This record gives sequence, C-alpha cells and structure tokens, in this order.
Amino acid sequence: MLKLTKKADYGLIAMRHLTTARPRSSSAKEMADRYGLPAPVLAKILQSLARGGFLVSEHGSNGGYRLSRPPEEITAFDIVRTIDGPIFLTSCFTENGDCEHHKKCSIRDPLRRIHEGIIALLTTMTMADLATDADTSNVAATSGRRSVPALTVLNRQ
Repeated sequence: MLKLTKKADYGLIAMRHLTTARPRSSSAKEMADRYGLPAPVLAKILQSLARGGFLVSEHGSNGGYRLSRPPEEITAFDIVRTIDGPIFLTSCFTENGDCEHHKKCSIRDPLRRIHEGIIALLTTMTMADLATDADTSNVAATSGRRSVPALTVLNRQ
C-alpha cells in the first residue's frame, strides 16, 4: 500500500489550516490541539517547512506560523518532499536504482509511469486546491485540470 508518512500527513494538515486561516498566523499548539496532533512533532515539521521557505515564523503573543507565499504557489509535492525527502515508488527510481533483476524486469517501465503520474499529481495539487471543501471528483472542475483517479493516493487510511 502506498501511503504518506504521518509527518507528511501532519504537514499537509497544517498547511491546509494555514491556507484557510490566512492572513492570520497560527501556533503549533493551536493546530495540534485543533487536529489532535502531537505538538512536539508538529512543531518540528513546521520548523522544517519554515526552513524550506514555505512558512514565516512570527514571534510574540500573537505569534505563530503563516504562509510565506500565496497558496497557489505551494504544491503538495513541495511539502511532502520537504518533510520526507525524495519521493519514489520503488527502489528502481532512486539514485542507485538498479536491483539484481533490472535487466529482466517486466514491470519497471509501467511502475515508472505510475511513479511519474503520482509525482505529476502532487506537483499540480496546490495548497489552495487542498483548502477547498470540494470533494476530490470536483478538483478538476474547480482548478481547470482533468480528473485524476490517483487522487485516492492522497486519502488517509
């Protein structure tokens, strides 16, 4: 089963929250309490996203985090990659992507197409898209993109 890590999941939840809360900032504690997430883990994720240039940290009594740029310019791919590092479906697609079966492998090319489709989906899905309340079947209509069945990859189990 292909699944996002909990950290990537938490990062996307926080980014969606910050997108809908704009321009107000939100603290890690506020988001952790609202969504039932572990505050120390969420704080580290938010720090990573700030170091990655997606969030701005504001200090003071009303401090917290806010988006550093418009949500239409931040993709799910950006967030997942910042939190988890490179995204790959199988070891075939890593830097050292050869296994002992690569010369006779009959599924490497089909898996590459699936991998590329997932990457394409994540790079076209923006925080603005994730913040809409429309169900996944309406994403194509609201964003001008064609519907992609792979959206179920993003659904949490």
